[in-house]
Amino acid sequence: MTKLIQTGAEAEIYQDKNNILKKRVEKSYRIKEIDEKIRKYRTRHEAKILEKLSKVIAVPKVIKVDEDKKEITMEFIEGLKLSENFEKINFEKTAIEIGKTIGKMHDQDIIHGDLTTSNMLLYKNKVFFIDFGLSYHSHKIEDKAVDLHVLKQALEAKHYKISEILITIILKNYNAKQCKEILEKLKKVEARGRYKDKY
Repeated sequence: MTKLIQTGAEAEIYQDKNNILKKRVEKSYRIKEIDEKIRKYRTRHEAKILEKLSKVIAVPKVIKVDEDKKEITMEFIEGLKLSENFEKINFEKTAIEIGKTIGKMHDQDIIHGDLTTSNMLLYKNKVFFIDFGLSYHSHKIEDKAVDLHVLKQALEAKHYKISEILITIILKNYNAKQCKEILEKLKKVEARGRYKDKY
């Protein structure tokens, strides 16, 4: 039996025994024809990113894409959501894998766009990245640095007791080809953020 398990700004998520169905919802404030094109494009785009990443990191397997219905059917990962369980597991080992996984993703010039522990599942000692609804392609060093900055902010907000060690381990194991330049840019991104907060 299919049941609604999550409603977001962009999509509704349904689950049956083995699959997840992601359905992009209509936006009444958009002109209907434009809304159709946007939702169709984003459905196709997300599916392609998942298929590309499945060759290098752990992501849900795409089973079916229906652009007309704006739906993606993918495998259901019965894992622990890290946002709720990070402090209860071997978080150091998991942080190592997160760092390596982000590096591999960025080497494919893919930016997740919403790197938080709510979008990471631990299943059979693997960290699966999920929800690529805001993802996009970019070779820009700054975009990759901002992706890391979003994760740092999420860790500091959600896992503040262990955030310092998590961030240190993740960045130490972030082995993207341009990691030196990206981490340097990350410092500049953070400095800009501190300046804005100050003024």
